[in-house]
Amino acid sequence: MSVTAGMVKELREKSGAGMMDCKKALMETNGDIEKAIEYLREKGLAAAQKKSSRIAAEGIVEAYIHMGGKIGVLVEVNCETDFVAKTDKFKALVKDIAMQIAASNPSYIRTEEVDPTELNKEKEILRAQALNEGKPEQVVDKMVEGRIKKYYQDICLLEQPFVKDPSKTVSQMINESISEIGENIQVRRFTRYQMGEGLEKKQDDFVNEVMAEINK
Repeated sequence: MSVTAGMVKELREKSGAGMMDCKKALMETNGDIEKAIEYLREKGLAAAQKKSSRIAAEGIVEAYIHMGGKIGVLVEVNCETDFVAKTDKFKALVKDIAMQIAASNPSYIRTEEVDPTELNKEKEILRAQALNEGKPEQVVDKMVEGRIKKYYQDICLLEQPFVKDPSKTVSQMINESISEIGENIQVRRFTRYQMGEGLEKKQDDFVNEVMAEINK
């Protein structure tokens, strides 16, 4: 069935989840609001959006050094209370985020941070590619929109598939933790160092190496 804007609005008000998550939940449940709420809860998305506006000024800075000292990551993740910051669940979450950064090398945390000049340049390149592929003008814009989504997945931490479970994004993984822990959680900043970065050298598959270390 068709999902209307009114249905999405109603579900957002009842669940506190984001607009796109609500739309997907309604599509997955054939427009049934109550089943959609259950779907969002199962995915850890319900109520996470409501908590996102609360002040998160506590937290921890996690340091992760990839085996052999090839990659180093420092990441600051904030929560609302010092009590939660000291819990094993929060520490495990922050460690997972640090490992994600080591493995996937994002440039930004969220899409809103992407430099507009950089984004416009990428759109121009993608548009030119689509036209060179012989795609009709009327579908080029939609193609660019889809490819920009993939671009965001490459460079924005929260949009990336979670390395330990690629069926969900890092944002979804964090939202699940927000629902479970009960506090707003925000990735504030990170720095990633890679041994020999900028020097000409053989490129290793760091994702597989990090995953191998995680699965030990």
